[in-house]
Amino acid sequence: MERALLPRLCRALRLCRAGLRFRSTRGAEQGAPRSRDPPASLPQSPEAGRGSRTGRELRRAQQDKGKGPGRKALTLERTKGSEILFGLAPCGLALARARRALFRLFVKEQRGGSGRPLRAELALQAAARGVPVLHVPGRALDALCWGRPHQGVCLEAAPLPFRSLRDAEEPRPGDGDSGRRQLLWLVLEHIQDPMNLGALLRAAYFLGVDRVVATHSNSCPLTPVVSKASAGAMEVFDVYSTDDLQGFLKAKSAEGWEVVGTVSRPEDVEDVPVVSCSEFQWDKPLIVVIGSEGEGLSLETRLQCQRMLAIPPGRALHPGIDSLNVSVAAGIILHSVCSQKRRHGD
Repeated sequence: MERALLPRLCRALRLCRAGLRFRSTRGAEQGAPRSRDPPASLPQSPEAGRGSRTGRELRRAQQDKGKGPGRKALTLERTKGSEILFGLAPCGLALARARRALFRLFVKEQRGGSGRPLRAELALQAAARGVPVLHVPGRALDALCWGRPHQGVCLEAAPLPFRSLRDAEEPRPGDGDSGRRQLLWLVLEHIQDPMNLGALLRAAYFLGVDRVVATHSNSCPLTPVVSKASAGAMEVFDVYSTDDLQGFLKAKSAEGWEVVGTVSRPEDVEDVPVVSCSEFQWDKPLIVVIGSEGEGLSLETRLQCQRMLAIPPGRALHPGIDSLNVSVAAGIILHSVCSQKRRHGD
């Protein structure tokens, strides 16, 4: 009889031990603290962001998020229709010129660092204009500008549109200050890369181009990436647009302007004289037309040009490396043209 009871007792002991383990594990799960990690967000309206309360809430949210391995991304709500400028030069020049509506300045929380005095100066400038300043964690800035190099500052602002030629006051040769110097305009046909557009605006502003005109359709808009690539020149330099490039060039030619195009391979051009940019001479108002990255100038635009400018290479070129980036080529041509402007003008 004792031998018959022994297997039953062993099974009962195993069941008791299993029950104890189950209750211990369950109790540990019930007693474990639950993760509470709601996304911190900024108010949409500029008025709601004023003061230091939002900054303290963001700092507390950031500290809470740093305690757990599964933290969520910090969420910063934006004003509807706004965009985010990033970088010291674009944000600083946008604040200085105030050509667009400005909503909030986001500055990185940092006790030290080489860029701190510049960011502090931007914060004072924004406060003087009534723009709320919010001190936020660095990763919040990363999220705002999609990981692009922000240098510790972002600015929420309204988009900056092209200016319309129809609304612009047209300077004419012989009017006012323009009568004492040669006018030079840069026209861009279907430039689509924002980095190229930014570099073109930067070169045009630096070298002394009087006006930039871009085709409205099939062209890159004036985005924050363009502003950053232009080192903020987009914020101080008016960029115009036209819906009828050929009509615009034809009208300027009738007014006495010379229209010259650009070409990377002179052998591809027919019926229009091709001149090296280093030998080009001009003595009247000038428009330089730059074509798109892939196709260059369209045939319709090329027919509106009196001459074509080319950059002579410094060596025999290997097939496939027989042209320059559009912004680099434009910089070389504009420097050559503007050098003559400085010698014979002003």
